[in-house]
Amino acid sequence: MNSPDTDETRFHDGMRFTRNREAGFGGVLEFESGDLDEILQVFRRHADTILSFFYAVRGLLVVKRLQAICDEPQALVELSRIFGPEVEDYHQTLTSARFFHESVKEILILTNAEPCNHLPPPKPAILEAKVMPMQFPEQINWHTDQSYRRPPPDITLLLAVELPPRNQGQTLFADCTAALATLDPARKLALEDLRGIHAPSWIGRSREAVAKGEQPLDLLPHQLPQRQPLVRRHPVTAEESLYICEEKQMDYVDGPITGLATGPDGEGARLLRELLRHATRKEFVYVHEWEPGDLLIGDNRNLLHCATWYDAEQCTRLMWRTTVMGNPGDEYAGEAKTWIPRDGSEVMAGMDNA
Repeated sequence: MNSPDTDETRFHDGMRFTRNREAGFGGVLEFESGDLDEILQVFRRHADTILSFFYAVRGLLVVKRLQAICDEPQALVELSRIFGPEVEDYHQTLTSARFFHESVKEILILTNAEPCNHLPPPKPAILEAKVMPMQFPEQINWHTDQSYRRPPPDITLLLAVELPPRNQGQTLFADCTAALATLDPARKLALEDLRGIHAPSWIGRSREAVAKGEQPLDLLPHQLPQRQPLVRRHPVTAEESLYICEEKQMDYVDGPITGLATGPDGEGARLLRELLRHATRKEFVYVHEWEPGDLLIGDNRNLLHCATWYDAEQCTRLMWRTTVMGNPGDEYAGEAKTWIPRDGSEVMAGMDNA
């Protein structure tokens, strides 16, 4: 992030908080100490202060120089607990085993290396002109993590372990609160009673799969797509935001939006594309250029994010991810976790291509 004026920076007990004035949301947290144990102690001691800053900058925080976590992965889980009551066990969510960390069940790995083989999006043609696209549909895969579950996870923590060259493999974030606020009031009102139908990308219900005529998977009850509000109220800030995902993570068999004509070219699809294009306009987007040891913390309840292309044949990108849940808001009050099997079946049964 570009350095703002000094009135946008404040210091507190060995911590420096910097707001991102240029993007309009997000901030940076830096520590005087480079010792991981000391950093963890400060986090514990000032958890309320850090959380207050996190929500004040609309749920996007970059913590710098935490390379030491790469040697102590359990520390990532401990830091994650500050942001919510439950750090998720990925062995119990709709997640393929190829993404599991070798020893810590709460960490998911994202890398192009084997056995994960999680590849970047295709290189956009516009990159040949040295211009990185931000806006949908030129930039694809805008999403919020695992929105196909109810309740969906609140917050994602993403640690840079191994990086491609600068200007490749960035992570983009879109401020869906600001995007909603700029819609015409009548348009915004019309969205409030609508729901998006969110689905895993690998079950044959994405826009591309339906357009190609692929046969959707037969799903067990805990694997079914889930309906989420198109306009979501944040449980901490009370601000309203768009809650949408790009076309891989929506259901084009029964949706993508309830009450509107279904399918890849239906009214629901047209509305979703319009909203995605609006939410990812340049004025709503922050581009994170990763540095070693960056820990990026993003609020899934009001932000969209996506990774950009990198040369996966020449370099490796390795990220560790945790997700935290426990405060999804009144919409989900009292709900059981939809993704937990009630019939004794395996979580990923029948999902061999995940």
